Amino acid sequence: MALRRHDDLLGAHVSTQGGVAAAPARGATIGATAMQLFTKTPNQWREPTLTAAHVGAYRAALARSRVRVVVAHDSYLINLASPDEALRARSAQCFVGELSRCRALGIPWVVSHPGNFLDERAAGLTRNAREYAACLAAVPGEVGVLIEGTAGAGTALGSTFEELRALRDAMPAAARARVGFCLDTAHLHAAGYDVAGDIDAVWDQFDREVGLSLLTCLHLNDSKAAPGSHLDRHEWIAEGRIGAEAFRRIMRDPRLVSVIKIVETPKGDDPVRHDRRMLRRLRAYARRVAPASPH
Repeated sequence: MALRRHDDLLGAHVSTQGGVAAAPARGATIGATAMQLFTKTPNQWREPTLTAAHVGAYRAALARSRVRVVVAHDSYLINLASPDEALRARSAQCFVGELSRCRALGIPWVVSHPGNFLDERAAGLTRNAREYAACLAAVPGEVGVLIEGTAGAGTALGSTFEELRALRDAMPAAARARVGFCLDTAHLHAAGYDVAGDIDAVWDQFDREVGLSLLTCLHLNDSKAAPGSHLDRHEWIAEGRIGAEAFRRIMRDPRLVSVIKIVETPKGDDPVRHDRRMLRRLRAYARRVAPASPH
């Protein structure tokens, strides 16, 4: 049986321009039942002040919307795998801030790209896992981390299922209990997984190597890049190198019904129109009817 719109967990990354309280209305405008946001400017170190008034306004706006679940994405500047102690310490301070804001706002998950090891992969993985665990210990409560699989460019960690599992396994049990995963279809494609040709086999492999029960969020993005290119180039759903069939299968896969699904596709010159277009298309795939026109 097809899900009704308010039963799914589908949405987009939405802007928090004007404050986090503005985000739920933007999610409602595009018909989202889930959304992703930044709790701070992602390319600046500056930490915002989150007052009780900000928190109250956000929670009230969320309650008025049909958005059922929210995830945050961490800052682009954070590198918890860095061999540079000063950068790693600053990154940890920033990540603790992300977790603390999410705890205050009631956002259950922070999606986090693993860091860049820069020197030796094994050493970087150890540093990254240690810092994740320390940051979680510094912010007790229910907020957790979703480690996002990467495209694997340069010295980035986390482009293979084995490495994602190793990051979580290297943490103490208390931290592991608060860690899951977010996979991005464009990143998987760029990392060399056969998203376009056999997406079901990709999930089977993830289940064997990590466990589908730990897959909490999916970023649904087509790709402009060639498979295995390690290039992170997002494209509109069904208009890139991945194509429509993988997304049809994702939207109809009963194993993925409870997984939060977020599009991070191009906003173009009209973010509302394009986000609505992508969500309509994905919901059409779920209903097994012809999707909306590409235009």
